[in-house]
Amino acid sequence: MSTTTFPDGFLWGGATAANQLEGAYDEGGKGLSVQDVMPRGIVGARTDEPTPDNLKLVGIDFYHRYAEDIALFAKMGFKTFRFSIAWSRIFPKGDETEPNEEGLAFYDRVLDELEKHGIEPLVTISHYETPLHLAETYDGWTDRRLIAFYENYARTLFERYGARVKYWLTFNEINSLLHAPFMSGGINTPKDELTEQQLYQAMHHELVASARATRIAREVAPNAQIGCMVLSMPVYPLSPSPADALEVMSFDHSNLVYGDVHTRGAYPGYFLRTLAEKGIELDITDEDRDDLTNTVDFVSFSYYMSVAATADPAKKVTGEGNIMGGVPNPTLEASEWGWQIDPVGLRLVLNQFWDRWQKPLFIVENGLGAKDQLVEVDGVKTVIDDYRIAYLNDHLVQVGEAIADGVEVLGYTSWGCIDLVSASTAQLSKRYGFIYVDRNDDGSGTLERYEKKSFGWYAEVIRTNGASLTR
Repeated sequence: MSTTTFPDGFLWGGATAANQLEGAYDEGGKGLSVQDVMPRGIVGARTDEPTPDNLKLVGIDFYHRYAEDIALFAKMGFKTFRFSIAWSRIFPKGDETEPNEEGLAFYDRVLDELEKHGIEPLVTISHYETPLHLAETYDGWTDRRLIAFYENYARTLFERYGARVKYWLTFNEINSLLHAPFMSGGINTPKDELTEQQLYQAMHHELVASARATRIAREVAPNAQIGCMVLSMPVYPLSPSPADALEVMSFDHSNLVYGDVHTRGAYPGYFLRTLAEKGIELDITDEDRDDLTNTVDFVSFSYYMSVAATADPAKKVTGEGNIMGGVPNPTLEASEWGWQIDPVGLRLVLNQFWDRWQKPLFIVENGLGAKDQLVEVDGVKTVIDDYRIAYLNDHLVQVGEAIADGVEVLGYTSWGCIDLVSASTAQLSKRYGFIYVDRNDDGSGTLERYEKKSFGWYAEVIRTNGASLTR
């Protein structure tokens, strides 16, 4: 095994999303987002209006406690902090021409705290929080008019924060749109009533909007680095059968097309064939084609699990954790939520993306959701989360191996560096953080913060630039 150290300047940190930690859903002039009517996350039905059982309405109260939380990140030694800006804080309905100054001022204060501690901001422009008005009035990204609304939003952010933020991500996990259309794309039509034509057209609109944002950033904030963000899902054939290998290729293509467009500036041939075979003819204008040539500076991605694929209908069983398709891999163990644990898969996907796109890579989500138990050790409340330490250690070792392979990796931000509300299930008991937040699935708790054992472990990893990892 290699003992390669991480490069100087490697951006260690953590990642969050506004809708999962900010709370204050009706403060500071904020409008409603799709998340405010999703009390059960991806797995549940939406409501007509916010309900008290939606934990995201309070989150972990980052809106009021951001200074305290950022100070804890600084104590760990964070070099960067990934957070998202809530679109409906800036444009409460999403289609206004003028922004909400109170919302802009909030993120100014967050950036002030990060700058005070020397932490580089990594900002996601849209992270699963489309303004609800855009969903209900326009059916979300199925409507081409959202491109212009997003363009106005992105320009506002670049003009306000462009001199303060170097790293930007346009959409979170943009390839999740086909699987979670309401959460990912604000598409109000029930999923079982949507046509593939509508879904792929919505995908096209998002890709065009992302490319326009990239172009605008180059004009307004020329020193900024713009990245796309995809959900990575390495896939293995369930057997050596050539038919299974073809199934793997097809599954891969369904995810890789998003990165291909972002990095190459046009739709690849395999995707055009897929559309033709489905009888789908997208509305693509000459202006769209020109927009798409505005390619990204780097590719960021989430990595939680791998899957297997098979062409055999009798073996196409799904597991609880297979939210993006595929079948369970019999050689791997799984987390409490059925997400299969595969550290080597992270090395594989880093190499695949680097070989394919030759763009710097940024791992902006990776982590273990688990049910933590708060205990008292020598009079101090903490969580003995050795299972999380082992998970992260093994994945980071594989990142080091990929770097030794020659892959250019900008940084690593562990998902949910402070406990927050789960996107998939809207639970607080599914915890990822280095910091325990005293809030429970029934909404009870003090919201006090406690350092877990992994807090000190990660601080040492950052301090030694990865040299403390156990190989």
